[in-house]
Amino acid sequence: MTHRERFLRTTHFQSVDRVPDWEFGYWDDTLADWHEQGLPREIDSNEKADVYFGFDPTGHIPVHTGLLPGFKRQVLEDRGGQVLVRDSDGATCLISGTGRSSIPRFLEFALKGRESWEQEFRPRLDADSPRRRPRPEKWGRLRQEYDQRDYPLGIGIGGLYGVMRNWMGFEGAAMLIHDDPVLVEEIFDRLTEIILKNVRSVPEGVVIDFGSGWEDMCFNKGPMISPAAFEKLMVPRYRRIADALREHGCDVAYIDCDGNINQLVPLWLKGGINGMFPVEVAAGSDPLALREQYGKEVLLFGGVNKRALARGKEAIRRELERIFPVVQQGGWIPHVDHRVPPDVTLDDYLYYLKLKRDMLGIPEPAPWEERRSPAAREGAL
Repeated sequence: MTHRERFLRTTHFQSVDRVPDWEFGYWDDTLADWHEQGLPREIDSNEKADVYFGFDPTGHIPVHTGLLPGFKRQVLEDRGGQVLVRDSDGATCLISGTGRSSIPRFLEFALKGRESWEQEFRPRLDADSPRRRPRPEKWGRLRQEYDQRDYPLGIGIGGLYGVMRNWMGFEGAAMLIHDDPVLVEEIFDRLTEIILKNVRSVPEGVVIDFGSGWEDMCFNKGPMISPAAFEKLMVPRYRRIADALREHGCDVAYIDCDGNINQLVPLWLKGGINGMFPVEVAAGSDPLALREQYGKEVLLFGGVNKRALARGKEAIRRELERIFPVVQQGGWIPHVDHRVPPDVTLDDYLYYLKLKRDMLGIPEPAPWEERRSPAAREGAL
């Protein structure tokens, strides 16, 4: 089977020679620590690591769903151990100045209400901007590539609440839903319009295999907004996006949301979003429970507890044995349920990959040295 055939059959609960071999990625600190444990130092990004570990390829139609242009990133002040920056969403935050990854401490957000929306954000969200999608002259080359592809092809479908929360913070987003729901709907409509125009710009005959969105909007106890608000504000707009995907032959749309997603799963399904990613186990999003409750309605991407990887080989084996019977039923591409943290050793991660591949019949990739490009052999991956 080709990688594309394998993906399509897996996501439609059909028999396959093996499930796709995917993984989520790594924190920068993880790769830095692994360099001291034997990972080649040239492997210094998620993209390079995916090639190094030999995962199955996927492709994405190049579209842009966010601020265009984004705010200019600026270093406002160096405080030694911390750096004050303005990020590409216009937010002012403190980040680590030590070189180690940390969660930013946000101090101020650029989107505050109607005035900043009109002046700073709406002009950056022109749905008709030609920079959002391939120009007609580029589609000739892309179509030739896509017609010959053996990998699944996706398109980004952005997000709604998660994007607005990035622009104005959790408290600001929560208050705006209460104080100015009309503006919230205007923001969501503009984001939806961009997504729809991107999808509908894909030429007839180019079949999209999946849509992939991002919507981090859950804590470890549940969603950041009420299910009632979600159903009113988001489900109808998701439905329009899902219908546009289906016009291009695509009935797989997954959403990236960390945290405890249990209350939102039925509403995403109602809106035509049928894939859950990365199914964060420690936050209470149990993939086995989701499959038991929703059956073949829900597709699963992820669901391997990252904390098990940090507890050593026996815990890794127990975690894979826990999910193995359900993975075998189809509709599930298993991988770590977020980026691999630095408390996971390279040795244990390699053990996890080998055991996962052995259990699921995934062949080991050829040795890295055999897969390196000529450019990589000269020192540039």
